[in-house]
Amino acid sequence: MPGRTWAGTTLDDRRALRREQLLEAGLDLLGSEGSTAVSVRAVCRHAKLTERYFYESFADREELVAAVYEHVGEQARQVLLDAVRDAPSTAERAENAVKAFAGLIVDDPRKGRVLLLAPLTDPALTRKGLHLLPAFAALVGEQLSRGDETERRLVSIGLVGALSNVFIAYLDGTLPVSRERLVAHCVRLVLGADDLAH
Repeated sequence: MPGRTWAGTTLDDRRALRREQLLEAGLDLLGSEGSTAVSVRAVCRHAKLTERYFYESFADREELVAAVYEHVGEQARQVLLDAVRDAPSTAERAENAVKAFAGLIVDDPRKGRVLLLAPLTDPALTRKGLHLLPAFAALVGEQLSRGDETERRLVSIGLVGALSNVFIAYLDGTLPVSRERLVAHCVRLVLGADDLAH
């Protein structure tokens, strides 16, 4: 049902805009300050909106945190799909995918922290994180050319775990290497995975 028009926008448009503001505030807080910084009050203050508008879009803090996580997860999935779509060779697909993923989570470290670190610390994301990993593993498995379905699944799950831990160490500062070296290493991991599937 279309909302009433006011100043060139409908009520639904303004509601959607407020939801985006709240998601962006959630991304800022969760991705910069961590799980403990995210409360309904803090998100509203950051978004410059009242709690009334928060509850217009989200039932509670957990629903907002899950929505932020799913939003970033969908961006990551789309970036990876776009990166491998037109690459003609396995090596190019691997390089494109790693560069695209690094671009998403290193250029905007908030997204990397939400995707990789927040599920380790926020109870609202513990189950959600486990749900996203199989989706990423399936995407990786589709790129493997060797082995039967079970073997490709084993290798892709192991590879996603390895890549996640490398990126986590990079994001939290315990792996002080250049971005170029990080990307090159991850590309080698991806290319080596195909050799494991036989």
